[in-house]
Amino acid sequence: METDKEREKPGTERAAIPTLTLEPCILQWSQWQLLDSILPTGGFAHSLGLESSIQSHLISSPEDLQTFTIHLLHNTGSLLLPYVYTAATSPDAATWRKLDKALDATLSNEIARKASVTQGAALMRVAAAVFAETAPSIKVMRASCLGGSCNFHHAPVFGVVCGLLGMDSATAQRGYMFITMRDVISAATRLNLVGPLGAAVLQHRIAPVAEEIVIKWMDRPVEDACQVAPLLDTVQGCHAYLYSRLFCS
Repeated sequence: METDKEREKPGTERAAIPTLTLEPCILQWSQWQLLDSILPTGGFAHSLGLESSIQSHLISSPEDLQTFTIHLLHNTGSLLLPYVYTAATSPDAATWRKLDKALDATLSNEIARKASVTQGAALMRVAAAVFAETAPSIKVMRASCLGGSCNFHHAPVFGVVCGLLGMDSATAQRGYMFITMRDVISAATRLNLVGPLGAAVLQHRIAPVAEEIVIKWMDRPVEDACQVAPLLDTVQGCHAYLYSRLFCS
């Protein structure tokens, strides 16, 4: 018969920890995975207008890249953060469909619209498979919209997934700005505008500015969504006319 002393051996008490105390930690691992670049959502296939800006001679140096990234973050914050915020706050199917239709009507740039749909559909597909046990409603929502009833725009999808994974709206908005900055700087590296070390230094340098931008544009309703740097949107719309291109947008 097992003695009391044997039952108190180091490590044996771990098995007795209630599952409920582990749930917040498990959710946090899922939230980190959502922001991980290894998640195959297709974000690295897009330069967010950087490639066309380089070929249009608007950007020719790392200093220009820093200015471009800051303006891009302002555009992202003013136009897309309201959709991320609303979806993360109310991660239900009805709200998501309403936001998806509103953003589809708002994006007049065909290149940006296709990029948003492509990345959003990929994120929804990956999230439905990866987080099937953590947030099963993602798979249900995706299945209900297959067949053309939804466009799967990226910002609302990102907000919904964040909300269903238990991420608060402030973190969701910061996360969306982070992946935007990460993707454009990664694109700059592959376009030989800056080296890997220089890219890391630039990302760290822009981080305080990015935080200021998030604070400026966060927690705004969809009715206030707008663009504050229309030149970037115009240049991105020229991406399809480039003679040679590495990225999809």
